[in-house]
Amino acid sequence: MRQYKNPTWWSPDYDFMWDRVKKAMKRDWEQSKHGSIARSDLGHNARQAGGMEPIPPLGQPAFEEWEAACRFGYGARLEFGDEYPDWDSNLEIRLARDWRTMDPTRRQTWEQDRSAIRYGWNFEAEELVEQMSA
Repeated sequence: MRQYKNPTWWSPDYDFMWDRVKKAMKRDWEQSKHGSIARSDLGHNARQAGGMEPIPPLGQPAFEEWEAACRFGYGARLEFGDEYPDWDSNLEIRLARDWRTMDPTRRQTWEQDRSAIRYGWNFEAEELVEQMSA
């Protein structure tokens, strides 16, 4: 299991939740336009699988490159979703500060990681987790 530096608000429960949704998010990331859509689009994925839409070319960012940012965004939604039901400028300021504080030497910056963090924030996996628990 990969080790991550966690923000101060991260709960051990979030590790469990992340482990439960990671494969689904990775599959969605790879089947979508590599994280460029805000939520899963089953019709889009079905069109790709049926050959009616191209699958993104090789050389696009792999999920593993953005996993830490997606994980951070997903955990942020668990932590702050009630306080911020939608992504807004106040939430973005808060998350940017936390992201930069976690690892100030990080090669990638908030601006580069922001879309993957937001992808994790927007990933709708509640139904998936409920199905997996049943």
